[in-house]
Amino acid sequence: ELAFMRQPGVVGTKVGYAQGEKENPTYQEVCSGMTGHTEAIRVVFDPLVVSYEELCRLAVARLGDSAFLENQVGNDKGTQYRSGIYYHNDEQKEVAAKVLAELGTECKVQSELASIFWDAEDYHQQYLMKGGQSAKKSATETIRCYG
Repeated sequence: ELAFMRQPGVVGTKVGYAQGEKENPTYQEVCSGMTGHTEAIRVVFDPLVVSYEELCRLAVARLGDSAFLENQVGNDKGTQYRSGIYYHNDEQKEVAAKVLAELGTECKVQSELASIFWDAEDYHQQYLMKGGQSAKKSATETIRCYG
């Protein structure tokens, strides 16, 4: 989330849960792997400042080698850690497909029509910023993940 907060043109972010079946799931329910949700970031942006393609590329860059792992980001494993770009229209679908195709056939990042997004609990929002990391636009300090 912090990487998107730093991106000029991003006007808001929320962390939460997407692509699942249960209404308004809790973190504990999502972690059980029984809701079908993945942990997700909703990004609201000004397309006059930053393009959807740039945001897709930022997402892929932040994933790094995890883009080639199924149901895993770093050491975190489970269906809630699957990676995806969840688009809202045909134009975004085409952009996501283009960006992911550049990673080759071994890429495990999903591209799907976005389903209902449920906000995560307040203590998850802006988590790294709460830990003292800068969310200033264009900040260049290394983003340190906890856990």
